[in-house]
Amino acid sequence: MRKILVLGAGKSSFHLINYFLHNASTQNWQITVADASLELAKSKTNNHPAAKAVSFDINNEDERNSYVSSHDIIISLLPPSLHYLAALTCLHNNKNLVTASYVSPEMSALHNEAFNKGLIFLNECGLDPGIDHMSAMRIIHQLQTDGAEITSFKSYTGGLISPESNDNPWGYKFTWNPKNVILAGQGTATYRENHRDKFIPYHRLFSQIEKIEIIGTGEFEGYANRNSNSYIHTYNLHNIDTLLRGTLRYSGYCSAWNLFVHLGITDDTYKINNLSTLTYHDWITSYLPSLNKPLLPTLKELFHYLHLTPQDWDRIIWTGILDKTPIPLSSGTPAEILLNLLQSKWKMKQGDLDLVVMQHSFEYTLNGKSLKHTSSLSVKGENETATAMSKTVGLPMAIAAKHILNGNISTKGVIIPVSSEIYNPILDELELHGVTFQS
Repeated sequence: MRKILVLGAGKSSFHLINYFLHNASTQNWQITVADASLELAKSKTNNHPAAKAVSFDINNEDERNSYVSSHDIIISLLPPSLHYLAALTCLHNNKNLVTASYVSPEMSALHNEAFNKGLIFLNECGLDPGIDHMSAMRIIHQLQTDGAEITSFKSYTGGLISPESNDNPWGYKFTWNPKNVILAGQGTATYRENHRDKFIPYHRLFSQIEKIEIIGTGEFEGYANRNSNSYIHTYNLHNIDTLLRGTLRYSGYCSAWNLFVHLGITDDTYKINNLSTLTYHDWITSYLPSLNKPLLPTLKELFHYLHLTPQDWDRIIWTGILDKTPIPLSSGTPAEILLNLLQSKWKMKQGDLDLVVMQHSFEYTLNGKSLKHTSSLSVKGENETATAMSKTVGLPMAIAAKHILNGNISTKGVIIPVSSEIYNPILDELELHGVTFQS
């Protein structure tokens, strides 16, 4: 009996846990789902005979070591900041680890020790990062095998609401970690364009967008995501002219969100106390200059400065952020206040369907000709629980875990899924689940 420990039973866990449960008998698996909320863990195991749900505190060292040491592989769906703690525990107990999050500097520093112990710490194996790496590398390796010189690569991914469930002016609802949505894009985005490094600071990120059309799905707007240049080496594209990785949203989202960025209410670095004495109207007023002017004219001036539209104004009003409604928190960072407001506004309702979209665009030369290749993915959710986001984040991790347990992955240390021994079997099996790219 091989034992799998899943840490976290949140929004992205549904398909991953179901995959383990469905294959438990044939693969001889026993699954433990551990979450701070026992009820949430129980809701995902659903009394399956091969699974158990437990209450788990990641910060309890004895509890952490006890669970990790008694399982064969650990799947971390914890918040990204906690993966390192899980990794240290796996290292101490000689256990393999799979996550869907970016490799942090702390995680990367564990490579040599994990390698020397013959362990696999597979990261970036979800959607983005994850399926984006795997599908791109399959194309890159094929083009390079054919003798092509890749000159440009742009990759965009979005977790959105499906058009038939799009009933708010933002065209957005939470389908994954809500706080990560609020904090998205903070820092400076870096990418390569025409052999030059380019930088987009946070205050310009949501105004410097590119229109992206995915045939058969629709038109979107994309903004640059994190440090694209870090993947030049990873993808073995050292001589490439242009490389950019980005995030997709429906048209109009970025310009309205840009107002929140410029107001400063996506900041998560300081707390405001005595919030229960304030309304949202009071809170927003505190971010505006003291010009002895009413609130709305001052905000309108900011709208004009940012070249926003009447539709953007409608989006802002719709959130309730200008309402004289008391803030239901005693204290919190600006980002936490905004998150608390939007969680009810952007919540998936019963019957809602989400949508995951991805597009890779390549330009290359082959046999003296300049050519282009576009590969697109569109996955629709089944319901508000069995979401497309859960499928595209969870299934790659689950399939990877199976292959690690079965000894099919030889690469050791802190790795991401960019080698064919990892991406080929995962992509092939994903196609059986409807995760299929169209070129």
